[in-house]
Amino acid sequence: MSVHVLLFDAGSENEGIHSLELNGSTVVLLFEDRDDAERYAGLLEAQDFPMPTVDAIDRREMEEFCASAGYEARFVPSGFLPQTAEERLLIAPPEKNMDVTTWRDQPEPGQEATQTAEAPAAPAEEPISTDNSELEDFRRRLEGLL
Repeated sequence: MSVHVLLFDAGSENEGIHSLELNGSTVVLLFEDRDDAERYAGLLEAQDFPMPTVDAIDRREMEEFCASAGYEARFVPSGFLPQTAEERLLIAPPEKNMDVTTWRDQPEPGQEATQTAEAPAAPAEEPISTDNSELEDFRRRLEGLL
């Protein structure tokens, strides 16, 4: 079974996978439905992230990758409805995000700085802010749908 993940710089030496920091764990989202993954990617772009590529990958392969990297693979089924604030993050990115401009330059723990990681390291957290009130209003309306 394939799942859909969000990749940054797909196919390049700097390829990285989108992840969340939840309760001290790095979580990679595995979307069952491509449309859900594309919607999440659009929400990230609205927060000034680079637009990620939605890629279909075998679920077991992704779970093995996550386990070997010390990440938690979190499956997001089609039609998922969150019951908690934490589960809400599986369908909409958090308001505060990590700075994505430096992940390419940071080594994974235990790697030398010259190596390229398959997934981004966790840079310091910075809030995303915008002066564009129209974008902020759109974000609020999207959140209201949840």
